[in-house]
Amino acid sequence: MPYSTEAIRTVALLGHTASGKTTLAEALLGSAGMIEAPGSVERGNTVCDYDPLERKYQHSLHSALAHLDYRDTRIHLIDTPGYPDFIGQAISALPAVESAAIVINAQTGIEMITVRMMELAQQRKLCRMIIVNKIDAENIDLPGLVKRIQESFGKECLPINLPAAGGSKVVDCFFNPAGEADFSSVEEAHRALVDQVVEVDADLMALYLEQGEIAPEQLHAPFEQALREGHLVPICFVSARNGAGIRELLDVFVKLMPNPTEGNPPLFYRDDISGSEEQREIRSVPDPAQHVLAHVFKVTVDPFIGKLGVFRIHQGTVMRDSLLYVGDGRKPFRVGHLFLLQGKEQAEVAQCVPGDICAVAKVEDIAFDAVLHDAAEDAHIHLRPLPFPLPIYALAIEPKRRGDEQRMWEILHKLTAEDPCLKVEHMASTNETVLLGLGELHLRCALERMTEVYKIDIATRPPKIAYRETIAGKAEGHHRHKKQSGGAGQFGEVFLRVEALPRGSGFEFVDAVKGGAIPGQFIPAVEKGVRQVLEAGPLAGFPMQDVRVTVYDGKSHPVDSKEVAFATAGRKAFIDAVLKARPIVLEPIVNVEIVAPEENMGDITGDIAAKRGQISGMQTAQSDTVVIAGQVPLSELNGYQSRLHAATGGRGSYTMEFSHYDLVPPALQQKMASQHRPMPEE
Repeated sequence: MPYSTEAIRTVALLGHTASGKTTLAEALLGSAGMIEAPGSVERGNTVCDYDPLERKYQHSLHSALAHLDYRDTRIHLIDTPGYPDFIGQAISALPAVESAAIVINAQTGIEMITVRMMELAQQRKLCRMIIVNKIDAENIDLPGLVKRIQESFGKECLPINLPAAGGSKVVDCFFNPAGEADFSSVEEAHRALVDQVVEVDADLMALYLEQGEIAPEQLHAPFEQALREGHLVPICFVSARNGAGIRELLDVFVKLMPNPTEGNPPLFYRDDISGSEEQREIRSVPDPAQHVLAHVFKVTVDPFIGKLGVFRIHQGTVMRDSLLYVGDGRKPFRVGHLFLLQGKEQAEVAQCVPGDICAVAKVEDIAFDAVLHDAAEDAHIHLRPLPFPLPIYALAIEPKRRGDEQRMWEILHKLTAEDPCLKVEHMASTNETVLLGLGELHLRCALERMTEVYKIDIATRPPKIAYRETIAGKAEGHHRHKKQSGGAGQFGEVFLRVEALPRGSGFEFVDAVKGGAIPGQFIPAVEKGVRQVLEAGPLAGFPMQDVRVTVYDGKSHPVDSKEVAFATAGRKAFIDAVLKARPIVLEPIVNVEIVAPEENMGDITGDIAAKRGQISGMQTAQSDTVVIAGQVPLSELNGYQSRLHAATGGRGSYTMEFSHYDLVPPALQQKMASQHRPMPEE
């Protein structure tokens, strides 16, 4: 049945791996009557973990869509992976929802991805809630966990219900605050919630101080405002296994979490006008009668179904036979079939309104992060970029069978279209195809998919570290390219200067040529030559970054000057300047979080120190387990999982994510430079 925008809720289930997000989605679907009985991750029959590799590894590798109908409301759920290697899939779900539900495992508490997703949801101004799962587990400290949540994320994190009867049920602390809880007081929790909510409304606070009580119905609007402003983060307790708190959680979704007209809309912007960010911003209006604005946040490529683009409608109505444009594409496509997704199943619908999450199939031009619209003047509208982590774990790959090179590239194109954190590069310095991801498991799953789904055998070599080059100083460079081989010759002369930019700034090219010393039509050729060096730096052959190049003078010839001449002159002048500007090699530094038995803490910290790492913190996760956080050069982590398993008897695990680039030690840089063999000049 069709729903109005006000009767729609969109929720992303986010959190660390093993927090029980997929099992929670099953419990919600089962409680709403959308499935006959909840499936099990262990049995491999859940709605959201339907991919064969997900069933093999028994945890989510991709975000999955599901929807349920409850109390005349449609709830769109996005179940996201919690393993750090697949965090890109979780981040890409953020623009599609009003509410971010951060799921915490009551046994393991606050973990690395918990913190990361809370921060990202806050940055995107989503309404946040915390769901504490597995409240029926043994040896858990729920009062201590609530205290740690408030210490980590603020006093605005308040329980909206509390576990009771040993975690077999929960008691409401907002609508009907009555009953006994396993810890704390229902009345105290209710009072804390009301005190927090009325703070956003001066008139309501005055009424509250006068009467001493406020009806829940009067609190709805200020409750939504408190969620939007991050002034309140409700905590719900559930057990997805025994069903405790599931029905109450559905009620919270329906009664308290925002609909698309109440949440903070995502920020779109135009790239075809100048001005400040505020002047370029566009806020979508969740009005079905407006022109269409929708954002593609997920793409899947199935060998049998083809490409499936999943998008959230922020404005307007999409119907079968609608004509939509993809980004700045000039040719619209017709919506032949419009789907709601239930895991791998597709339910065809006639129309979708703002707030709906739907999909179209077999539209080749559709791509991740594209904006769909039905008006040609909206071709330059984009969504504010998402903060994806940088892929740093690399493997050199090639097909085992000669002649499969083109097919391998076609398959890689499909895989990278699905995953914003999976990249493919051709390394000019080594003539290698390199697949980059966020970790060992990330790349292993991509390679298994290539083998099992697309039936191509791939050979790999040990991981290569994504080193970078930059400069530490300023310098000037010059080159005159003059070539005469009978007939028309080649001539171009370039003077430029280089200087270092702050870490992470990328590359900047400045045209400061005066008086036409280099004709304007040849400036792009100079930049092209400079960018050729960026692909493989002159010191050790790694890509360059964080450099500003300013071209300020040169000479040309009225007959012999050509683009190829200025490209060559620009390239060699840049190399000349870089080699004078104290070139340096940078290496990726990663944040690591190691979970291990407490008895192995000394061995682990000593090993990290020996690997040029630094410890930033330690905390006790459970009675005999510690979490060690630190930073280590990525090059020192090759084979670390095997070493950690050996040191802890298989009980240790670690996760990592990119932090920053830093200088490699001088001895290592000298070794890299001595091994570099530049490509011969033509």
